[in-house]
Amino acid sequence: MAQAPSKASNKAGAKVDAGGGHTWSPSRSAAGKYSHWLIVAIISIPTFMEVLDTSIANVALDHISGGLSITTDQATWVLTSYLVANAIVIPISGWLSDAIGRKRYFLLSIALFTLASLLCGLAPNIGTLVVARVLQGIGGGGLAPVEQSILADTFPPKQRGMAFAAFAIVVVVGPVLGPTLGGYIVEYSSWHWVFLINVPVGIAAWFLVETFVDEPDQVKKDRDERFKNGLTIDYVGVALVALGLGFLELTFDRGEREDWFSSGFIVMSAIIAAVSLVTLVIWELNHKDPVIDLKLMKNRNFALTIGVMGVTGMILFGTTQLIPQMLQQVLGYSSLDAGLALTAGGLATLVMVPFAGRLSGLVDVRFLLFPALLVQAFALWNMSHLTADIAFSDAAFARLFQAMALPFLFVPINAIAYVGLKQTQTAQASSLLNVSRNLGGTIGICFAQTQLAGGLQRHQSELTQTLNPLDPNYNDWMQKATSVFGGQGDATTPLAVLYSQMQRQATMLAFLDVFRAMMVVVLCVAPLVLFMRSGKTGGAPSGGMH
Repeated sequence: MAQAPSKASNKAGAKVDAGGGHTWSPSRSAAGKYSHWLIVAIISIPTFMEVLDTSIANVALDHISGGLSITTDQATWVLTSYLVANAIVIPISGWLSDAIGRKRYFLLSIALFTLASLLCGLAPNIGTLVVARVLQGIGGGGLAPVEQSILADTFPPKQRGMAFAAFAIVVVVGPVLGPTLGGYIVEYSSWHWVFLINVPVGIAAWFLVETFVDEPDQVKKDRDERFKNGLTIDYVGVALVALGLGFLELTFDRGEREDWFSSGFIVMSAIIAAVSLVTLVIWELNHKDPVIDLKLMKNRNFALTIGVMGVTGMILFGTTQLIPQMLQQVLGYSSLDAGLALTAGGLATLVMVPFAGRLSGLVDVRFLLFPALLVQAFALWNMSHLTADIAFSDAAFARLFQAMALPFLFVPINAIAYVGLKQTQTAQASSLLNVSRNLGGTIGICFAQTQLAGGLQRHQSELTQTLNPLDPNYNDWMQKATSVFGGQGDATTPLAVLYSQMQRQATMLAFLDVFRAMMVVVLCVAPLVLFMRSGKTGGAPSGGMH
């Protein structure tokens, strides 16, 4: 006897997702008449360009300061200005995408990012460069969230694992390749090309998106329905986002350089950020058309993925900065060689991403996330046992071991985050996920640098206490060193060599402390995965006809 059609499908081809109770419909797909995977390749180009830019300029700071005749501290505003602008735009990109139109907003973002990159490359002074970087951050802020939203709408739940595997290649590998590419450019060309390289890529990406990416009628109808009474802008919410996240990013980025709360500027910045963010939460939860839909956090699964995504960002960005820094400061590597040590990790990520994408649609995501976090903890433990005499291969393998597990964090998190959400919520959900990743990365870098500075002072003090004539080891070393340097310098030469070695060991011990502290953070967060909704991110839709 035939059964009545279930609510799992409708005339539009909608399907219930694998555990959320909400429907997915192909009517919001951006693929149109083209292959879904062609769309993935096209929209990944501008996002990769933007993500790469978050780290590629780091290694060019010395060259920028020299070329523009400014101090290194002044040059760091090239990084800060971009990060602040990016932090402000990302959370409101979901609303902007809905209000302007998803494809139109994506094209505007590409155009602004490309034009700003040209201005950065041609900047004659630091003021012009900082303004151009702000525009670049505004343009780049919407690229990753919009791509993520397009992927969630274009692919059914059972295929999202592989779709977000492609997205993982962009977001995870981009920051890894940034220091290597940046080091190569500044070593064999000039710092201007760190930015100018984006221009031809951006132009090509704009034409490809304009030609192949579709703006579905359903997306237009949803926008018309939402704004049928006119476009109302949550000016207060936008202002609070700008003040809260902008000053929070400023606090984290400049805190270590300004000696934290001993600086009046940092105190003021932190207070503005805290008051603005608290007010933002209260305002947005009570606004009928909020610029950030914080009510999504009532979905336990989504809230937990936000937390785990933040830790993933902390691990990715924190270690991506720490490892080259350690190799340069302790082992004397060039910026290019230090970046190459990360390349093995990038290759490992590329190899493992397809497996993570396939498994995300076949098994309970908790069986991927929990072991992946444990592997991250073990990799950080392994890094905390490195020495100041390691070879290049040792550093590369340590990163490779860590990077192998990153896809099994990033892909399942992105795939499971949309389970239980309506398709009309994907833009807002994508924005919050990217806020979590970026904010986690900022906190990770800030945490690492603060721990590093404190650890260096502590280990210097401890090691200095042993350098006195009452210590037999000190006397024995000085006698041997004096005989070695006899006739080649004055009596202070052995002391200078000893101090240099002590400084090197203290620096290495400080780095090891940071790796150990990050390991503890990962172990504390890992149990949260067990409270996520069980089930696969994909699979056959439930409730279908039998």
